[in-house]
Order: sequence, then C-alpha cells, then structure tokens
Amino acid sequence: MLLPRILTALVGIPLVIAAIYFGGIFFMVFVFAIIMACLYEYGLVLLKAEKPVSRTGLIIFGILMTVAAMAGRLPDMVDLPSNISGFFIALSLFGLFLFEMFSKRPSFERVANTFLGVMFIPWCLAHLVNIRMIEPYGEYFTYILFFSVWANDIAAYAIGCWLGKHRLKESVSPKKSWEGSIAGFIFAIGIAYLSWDFYYPGLTWQQIVALGACIAVLAQVSDLAESLFKRNSGVKDSSGILPGHGGVLDRFDAFLLSAPVVYYLILFMI
Repeated sequence: MLLPRILTALVGIPLVIAAIYFGGIFFMVFVFAIIMACLYEYGLVLLKAEKPVSRTGLIIFGILMTVAAMAGRLPDMVDLPSNISGFFIALSLFGLFLFEMFSKRPSFERVANTFLGVMFIPWCLAHLVNIRMIEPYGEYFTYILFFSVWANDIAAYAIGCWLGKHRLKESVSPKKSWEGSIAGFIFAIGIAYLSWDFYYPGLTWQQIVALGACIAVLAQVSDLAESLFKRNSGVKDSSGILPGHGGVLDRFDAFLLSAPVVYYLILFMI
C-alpha cells in the first residue's frame, strides 16, 4: 500500500508545485478541476449511501459558488463587483429550492445535502486561488499552506503507524491517533517556519509560527470532517482514482476548512 502512495505523490506533487509556480489562469484551471472532481466524488458517495442529492445542482451551483468565493479577487481579471459573493450564495440556495419544487418528489434533505456540498467544496477550495492572488507574496503563502499540510499528513501518518496507541476519535476515523496528531502539528509548524525563513513572505516569525499552528489544526479538523462524511455514508474512500490515496476528495480534504480560514488570517496579518 505504501508504494502506490509514493508513486502517486511523485506524480502529483510536481504537478501541484508547477501549478502554484505558474499561477494565474494555470492555477485557476488546476483548482477548478480539483473542485469538479471533488464534487463528482461527493455526489457519488451520497448516491452509494442512497442519500438524496442533486448532481446537476452540485455542478451548476458549484460553478457559481466557485465564482462567488473568488469574487473579491476576480475584479483584477474580470469586471465583477467585489461584493457579489453574498448575492451568488443567496442565488444558489434559491435555485436549489426552486429546482426542488419542480421535481417529482421534493426533498428538503436533497437541498441540504446539495447546498452543503457546494459550500463545503467549491466555496472552500476556491480560496486557494485567492491565497495565490495575494500580492506580492501569494505564491509563497500558497507554498507554505501546501507544504505545511503535506508535512502534517506525512508526520501524522508515519508517527501514528509507529507510535500511535491513543485513538484521536475512533468513531470518526479509527486509525488516527493523538501521537500522530501531535507529530503533525509540530511538523506543520516546523515546515511553515522553514518556508518563511527561505521565502520571508512579509510576516514576522511569530506570525508564521501562529499561521503554521492554525494550518495544522484546521487541516486535521478538515480531515476528520471528511472522514465523518464518509463514515456516515458507509464508504472508506471517496473513490479509487488515486492509487494508495483513494479519491481526489481524500487527497484535498485537509484544504476544505484550512484554505478559507488561512486566506482571511493572512489578510489580517498583512
């Protein structure tokens, strides 16, 4: 199981780094592709669990929510009002209810599952683009986020397998341990600090340590949130598209809650 994880990482990591490096439309297309793949897997998991969801609504309003999340940054590229985000969110909720009223068997649960999907995935992951577009250090902040999340994941997995004895939340994710969680927390802060020392993206070392700590906590809670979704749906992985890693949603789950919060933390700090 370890070899497929390593081989997938050897292909995926350079792709992510290249997308961050080139930025602009390249990174936007990359994030959009990730969002669409995650939405597809989200709908697939719910259908396997026989839970109501509108897959058409996920795509239509997922695209709208992606634009809504990036609206504050898009005026630099497209002539959109910077305060249009709230309108798009309200329009998505209205649209989902409207679609449901014309369905054969209207279901409030289907609206709830679909709206959660478009908020949890497109709205959150689109903030990766916002972070990349922060001037003049967006590229470096994006590296710090990805490197810290990866350090957290690797350390938590390795130390958890080696020393993990005390379960973190067995009812949500049976294999995660407190030992792995603490190791991930420490390594995420360490990588954030080393990245800051190399790039120096306009923050003090105290701020970057605080940012690394926030990334570690947010990434772990985000991972558990996605695990809760899968466990309640009775599946182990969101899909099997990435050997050794499960699905795209499994690989990017740590960014679901961390991306938007980190974006606004960075704006506050600078």
